[in-house]
Order: sequence, then C-alpha cells, then structure tokens
Amino acid sequence: MRQSADDGQVRGGLRSGELAGLARVSTDLLRHYERIGVLPKAERGANGYRAYPAAALSRVRVTRRAVALGFTLAELGRIFGVRDRGGAPCRSVRALAEEKLRQVEKSLAELRALRRQLSGMLAEWDVRLRRSNGKRADLLYGLERLPMREKTKKKGFIRK
Repeated sequence: MRQSADDGQVRGGLRSGELAGLARVSTDLLRHYERIGVLPKAERGANGYRAYPAAALSRVRVTRRAVALGFTLAELGRIFGVRDRGGAPCRSVRALAEEKLRQVEKSLAELRALRRQLSGMLAEWDVRLRRSNGKRADLLYGLERLPMREKTKKKGFIRK
C-alpha cells in the first residue's frame, strides 16, 4: 500500500496492478468491475493511476466467489450499489441464492432425465450392435424415432 502522496498516489490506496495481483485477476477485470458498478470508482492520483481502498480486495474476492455460485455481475452490481448507499440488501441476496438453488435443482432433474435416456439408448444400441454381426447398425439414425426434446432458454439444458 502506498503511504505517501508525494509520488502522485492517493494516500493508502492500492494501485490497479497491486490489487489485481493480490486478487489474482487482471487489471482489465478490475476496470470492468468498476464500469459495471461491482467496484466503486477508484480515486485517481496526480499521475492518473487508479488507487483502490484496501477494502476493494475483499470486494473482488467476494465477487469471484459469488459468480462461481451462479450470481451474475449485474446482480452483484445492484447488490453492492444498495450496500454502498448504506442499504441492507441481505434479504435480496438470500432470495437470489434461493433462486440459484432452484435453478440447480431443476438442472439436476433435467440431467438425471438425460442420463436415463442415454443409458436406455446405449442398452438398445448394444443389442443392435450384437445383432448387426459387424455390419452397419445405423445407431445415429435410430435417434430419428425418438421424440424431440426442446432446449431451455437459459443454459441450453434439454427437457421434455
């Protein structure tokens, strides 16, 4: 952390490269987070360099973990915006996490159904291969008889 303002730095701030290194992200990602409101606007030193408060490291780490759990950057930008204005977005955060869990449960159900279908298809294909005596079994063309499944709009998972 810089302790002197004599070199043009904001007193006590982390420069972009320092914050990026500590958080193990790129400086481009920090600028993106700043643009979309996940990170507050950094102060600028006389030399134009960004200087983030030490608390920005925690914000970046929380953001990375929240994204890994399914939160979007837009959601996090709104949450942090409320928090930065002195609000308490805790109930909204919990409701969003509950929705993430519902989406995971739905995806798991869809994946279990797909697993059952693939398992049945492989069993049928094994029978067809044994009967084919080394000739063409037209496995893929057998899929033409199966009912078509539609893709969901969000993640591309399939459902009946």
